[in-house]
Amino acid sequence: MIEKTYNQAIKEAIFQSMKLSKDIIVFGLGVGTTSNIYGTTKGLKEKYGKNRVFDTPASESALTAMAGGMSIAGLRPLLIHQRFDFMLYSLDQIVNWISLWSFKSGGKSQMPLTIRAIIGKGWGQGPQHSKTLHAWFSHLPGLSVVYPSTPYEAKGLMMSSLFSNFPTIFLESRSLHSMKEKIPTEPYFLDPTKAVIKTKGDDLTIVGFGPSLLNALEVANQLKTTTRKSCEVIDLRSLNPIDEETLINSAKKTKKLCVIENGWPDSSIASDVVSKVVQRVKLEKNPMIFCWPKSFVPTAYPLEKEFYLKNDEILKKIKNKVFS
Repeated sequence: MIEKTYNQAIKEAIFQSMKLSKDIIVFGLGVGTTSNIYGTTKGLKEKYGKNRVFDTPASESALTAMAGGMSIAGLRPLLIHQRFDFMLYSLDQIVNWISLWSFKSGGKSQMPLTIRAIIGKGWGQGPQHSKTLHAWFSHLPGLSVVYPSTPYEAKGLMMSSLFSNFPTIFLESRSLHSMKEKIPTEPYFLDPTKAVIKTKGDDLTIVGFGPSLLNALEVANQLKTTTRKSCEVIDLRSLNPIDEETLINSAKKTKKLCVIENGWPDSSIASDVVSKVVQRVKLEKNPMIFCWPKSFVPTAYPLEKEFYLKNDEILKKIKNKVFS
């Protein structure tokens, strides 16, 4: 075990995966150049060569189509979009080709590709560069959608994605890049379909994923300190599919539910989690959802700071509505 940051864990996952399989190809805007995708691809081209690691022009739709063609030909491409927002230029490829390819072929042909999509937050990204559209892609059958919350998950889920036989959207919040955690130095794989219970508790189930897991853990800790209530914190890891059984079993125990999500509330993962739970569990209190305001992320830092989720506000509302 050695301490790594979130982006170092991703870098290690890519390096080790490319060593394990010569079929893995890495490409995208900024790959193998000065930026090296926040340092996560630095040294890849020198180690594995320009035929396996290369920078590309800004043509997201063409790049995604190319990834699809590579995967049909037997390769395992990793396409990196430095800004999640610009993945929208790839919607035709993802929605009309990649997600349904296995279904159209009756399972006889697969597209084992991974799209790494980095979500912006901080230093004035503004409305165009900080959207998080994870719920859109989670709506599609045929796509695996994962959203790691820690360095340990980042490495294990990246490796699992690269060796999966299904197309995967690997979501990554830049706000987590500096997060540190001890992880195994050897390759390892995590089940991308299973949620994990981060802390056990009996009084409230709190669900988070990606950066909102940090909110969930901090709120749970504050509730334990101030009210002596124990929370069961669940890290979804996977947004498609969602691990319903872990959610249901926890909600049956606590009879109370809270979901925290860095995203807009309408048609959200949070509302989907609540729907899945209340159909099978009779809760003692109305479930609570904490999401972004129904607006766009402002550019100015003071306004941006006001926009994002605040743990003290979440804590106050839970105390008033759940434990009052």
